[in-house]
Amino acid sequence: MIDRRLITSFDWLLLGLLFLLAAAGAVNLYSAASSFGGEGAPVFLKQLYWFGIGLVSMLAVAMIGYQRLDFLAYGIYGLVVIALVAVLLWGKVVGGSQRWLALGPAVVQPSEMARFAVILVLAHYFHHRDQDEPYTLRQLIIPLALVLIPAVLILKQPDLGTAMMVIIVGASVILVNGVRLTSLGLAAGSVMGVMPLAWGFLKDYQKRRIFSFLDPEADPLGAAYHLIQSKIAVGSGQFWGKGFLAGTQSQLHFLPEQHTDFAFSVLAEEWGFVGGLVVLLLLAAVVYRGLLHALRAKDRLGMLVVAGAVASIFWPTVINAGMVLGLFPVVGIPLPFISYGGSSMLTTMTTIGLIQGVAMRRYVFHRH
Repeated sequence: MIDRRLITSFDWLLLGLLFLLAAAGAVNLYSAASSFGGEGAPVFLKQLYWFGIGLVSMLAVAMIGYQRLDFLAYGIYGLVVIALVAVLLWGKVVGGSQRWLALGPAVVQPSEMARFAVILVLAHYFHHRDQDEPYTLRQLIIPLALVLIPAVLILKQPDLGTAMMVIIVGASVILVNGVRLTSLGLAAGSVMGVMPLAWGFLKDYQKRRIFSFLDPEADPLGAAYHLIQSKIAVGSGQFWGKGFLAGTQSQLHFLPEQHTDFAFSVLAEEWGFVGGLVVLLLLAAVVYRGLLHALRAKDRLGMLVVAGAVASIFWPTVINAGMVLGLFPVVGIPLPFISYGGSSMLTTMTTIGLIQGVAMRRYVFHRH
């Protein structure tokens, strides 16, 4: 029998925000892909299908509960790592990248689920360590290894953007748990020290993207083309926008990847500063609700899984919005709910299920 407190503690406001964001994303994708040809369901309908599947996944995770998922943390993490290895061996190659696995009629991107797995396994690791003091760098060897194993496998696909997100989300959980300031300084210095070495592992197109970010005018028709067209689209929207289906950059196909990485550029062109601000405020409200539940969590495990879930919404929003505005280099990080991507939508909704699960059990206590 379901405890009535689980239902009454469910965050209905958060659910309403998700429906508003899904609606905004579907309307935007209808415009972004309105001039696309080909057979099959339109992009916006596919996005709504994935939102529905994600909604079921969110409710399932919320009802299962984060305490039960805690026992499955290493199992889920292991399955994701195996799936990432399978991608490298038998994955589907699209556009020069080997990121997808064909499972019957569906094509999934296991790298997206790595964020969810890393959140669970780090929360499990720290929750079961009886240590209230901040961690030293030596004590973080195992947590860092748990983050880097899937990140390196994703980087081999190659998928720099998703690998970055796994590292950033993992680092967010580690920082929320607590790290000594001296260790944090050493870690930052180490990262700066290995950056010249990391440069050698980047693909040529990734290096060109960084150079184009620093000097867009050096290659306006090549590596900087995406960035320049995105800035033109955002700027031409001005305050109120050009109107629905009236964006010239998207409708005339000047804007590349307009339904995925640069979907926010389409939104800003058609709905202007006001439309872009409304969507960002809705995403900020989701982050705010998550932070409230992290503060109200009854144990460290709940606090850490919500912190990771919030990070997986906050950082993609900041990076994607900064990317389309020319504040960050172009990386393949979608904007939650707005950019098209079935695996991304499913992972986002599943991760939000962790927030709902913690919120529902704020007043429910179990014997251990």
